[in-house]
Amino acid sequence: MISPDQVLPDWLVAHARRFYSDGGQPVTPRRAATVLLLRDVDPGVEVYLIRRAASMAFASGMYAFPGGSVDPRDASHDMRWLGPSPAEWAERLGLEDEPAARSVVCAAVRETFEESGVLLAGSVAGDDSGSDAATAATVVGDVSGPEWEQARQALVDRELAFSDFLTQRDLGLRGDLLAAWGRWITPEFEPRRYDTCFFLAALPGAQRTRDVGGEADGVVWVRPAEAVARQRRGEWTMLPPTVVTLSELADQPSVEAALRAAAGRDMSPIMPHVVFTDAGAHMAWRE
Repeated sequence: MISPDQVLPDWLVAHARRFYSDGGQPVTPRRAATVLLLRDVDPGVEVYLIRRAASMAFASGMYAFPGGSVDPRDASHDMRWLGPSPAEWAERLGLEDEPAARSVVCAAVRETFEESGVLLAGSVAGDDSGSDAATAATVVGDVSGPEWEQARQALVDRELAFSDFLTQRDLGLRGDLLAAWGRWITPEFEPRRYDTCFFLAALPGAQRTRDVGGEADGVVWVRPAEAVARQRRGEWTMLPPTVVTLSELADQPSVEAALRAAAGRDMSPIMPHVVFTDAGAHMAWRE
């Protein structure tokens, strides 16, 4: 798919040309996860976006979903795991093994809490060793108090492992609250590259998003179609995966419908690349 309305800055085109002409070697992408928090409005849905701070090395000043790269400790087995097993997630996400899947799903939940203050975790009575346990699981309520905020900041500073954070509160990771939507890999000419799994999640009823600062200097709830319109008018800047994902969600009538639609999604990785033509340069990717 070629996207002629995706305006590429001159510096990016020059960088891509230089990479290819010099025979550049792409760096290995890091595993990452991002989560689209959704809530129902009348009509349709809204999605939560953060504006990445200008000081950030990657995608500074751009609107994006909460997310980030995997922490090595995200692969820990020392946490209660509710919902699909790591083996089931590995198959769904197209990842090579259970540790990779465990890391990505844990990163999705951890980064969502770090960057929005929303915690996709809960408790369950009885045996929680299999996916059936999640049917009786609860979702944690308000997590905006001082003790929660202190722990959230410790996670951001990497002073606390997410597994320890959950264990201390007798909570389990609610992977069943996530729905896989897509997987994007940063173009090979970029110096910072990520292999990112995109997930959907409904905003838990007893929780609210918070502007927690840090990597973001602004937050907003917005209808997907409106976000895309603002990007096309040049009011907001976004990376192609963000724009495409928002466009795909624009016609969803409800959060429940969006989560159902995720079940049939192709999770084959998509890697945008620059196409050079006589008319100029465009970003392209497999649709």
